[in-house]
Amino acid sequence: MSYTALYRKFRPDVFEDVKGQDHIVTTLRNQIKADRIGHAYLFTGTRGTGKTTIAKLFAKSVNCENPVDGSPCGQCRSCQTIASGASVNVIEIDAASNNGVDNIREIIDEVSYSPVEGKFKVYIIDEVHMLSIGAFNALLKTLEEPPSYVIFILATTEVHKIPITILSRCQRYDFKRITIETIADRLRDLMQKEQVQVEERALKYIAKTADGSMRDALSLLDQCIAFHFGEDLTYDKVLDVLGAVDTAVFARLLELILAKDVTGCISLLEEVVIQGRELTQFVTDITWYLRNLLLAKTSDNNIEDVIDVSSDNLVRLKMEAEAMDAEEIMRYIRIFSELSGQIKYATQKRILIEMTLIKLCRPAMETTNDAVVARVKDLEKKMEKGIVQAAPAAIQSTEMPVAAAPKPELPKAIPDDIKQIVTNWHGIVGETSQPLKTHLKNAHLSLGGDNRLLIVVEDGVAYDYLINEENHKHVENMISNFLQKEVTVQVHNLAPGRHFDESYVDLEKVINMEIEIED
Repeated sequence: MSYTALYRKFRPDVFEDVKGQDHIVTTLRNQIKADRIGHAYLFTGTRGTGKTTIAKLFAKSVNCENPVDGSPCGQCRSCQTIASGASVNVIEIDAASNNGVDNIREIIDEVSYSPVEGKFKVYIIDEVHMLSIGAFNALLKTLEEPPSYVIFILATTEVHKIPITILSRCQRYDFKRITIETIADRLRDLMQKEQVQVEERALKYIAKTADGSMRDALSLLDQCIAFHFGEDLTYDKVLDVLGAVDTAVFARLLELILAKDVTGCISLLEEVVIQGRELTQFVTDITWYLRNLLLAKTSDNNIEDVIDVSSDNLVRLKMEAEAMDAEEIMRYIRIFSELSGQIKYATQKRILIEMTLIKLCRPAMETTNDAVVARVKDLEKKMEKGIVQAAPAAIQSTEMPVAAAPKPELPKAIPDDIKQIVTNWHGIVGETSQPLKTHLKNAHLSLGGDNRLLIVVEDGVAYDYLINEENHKHVENMISNFLQKEVTVQVHNLAPGRHFDESYVDLEKVINMEIEIED
């Protein structure tokens, strides 16, 4: 006999076995018991939440000869015939492949014939949103006033695609995503029946990965059992099969990021890649891990209700959360969330992740508000610990200490090329694009070593932008194109607490003074 997949083998036969949709099951059973059965139902919700299963159970119940508390007895001829798929009273239609007007007209023609046996003819139309506009229009009248013995059950994952004229003719039931705990309990019961030993952590991880879908959870569990057939299914084995990463790896990665250890982060990612882990899932899981970290940081009581981890992991999570600020965690979540959207369709997934890790370790490489705040907080922490933060090497080499800064001396002669640049500076800047225009507009011009043009800025963000190799080269090329000569430009950042005139010669004033004397 051929093998039957778990999700088919354990499809519920009675309403009591349906998990996670109590609000729908209770309503339908009460309708059956009170004989208040509607003529058209719309079941909507994400995949694997029980729409088709409940539709078939409802079809069995309304035709059952001896229903028990609104559920099918499973023993009468009608129940057995429907269960075997041989009943002519239950017609399942896949709208994805039968979505034309002609297909709906066939249904309308069949509706006029009463059931050969049983009370109702039940039409279950799956993925009903795939019907064409013409097919929906053909269905309208019959859906509104079908014969008393006909029930329509429409199932869809995309209810927004269904015309309002159809929606208004149906009783709508929204299927919820099934909770991790409910899925894990169901898997545990089924594994006892199958006599398969599965570790509790493994069941919890499969339930979380299924993302609210019972069918997906059973399929994933089936896959793991098949890979390790005849063995006890442990948490580590599940991670191997699904290409996932243990949460301990995320804790190690976070420690390396907080320590600004770029090499360590890249090495850890190398381990993940060598182990064959799926990188898209890796990004999704670390985002979820950071979400749990944020909740552990900001929630006071009953955190166990919103974070689905073991007691040991929860204690460790709270300890890790204490070492971070909530704003910092939120920044990490935003960055990884953006990465999650980019990485799905990327060909170089590893490089994207490496760039993100470097970005987190080196906030100075960014000019976003989040990165600036991160840099300020980093400096505050170092000051609290008494660590003296040295100025960057580029600044040390081009600036004198504030206390020892000598009074600038007037140059004996200003090269003609520099004069030409200074005289036309506002016109040169006016032809640039943002944000370069803003940074240069607020800059001052002076002379550097070897009579080179020196651009001095007061804003740290502008300085970071202008010393970027690509942006610096762009400024030099822009000025060179104006002069039709090769020009070398230096960029300085004005020391905190000092004015430009105190440390540098203002070329604009000098050149203007020369012009006035000549006149």
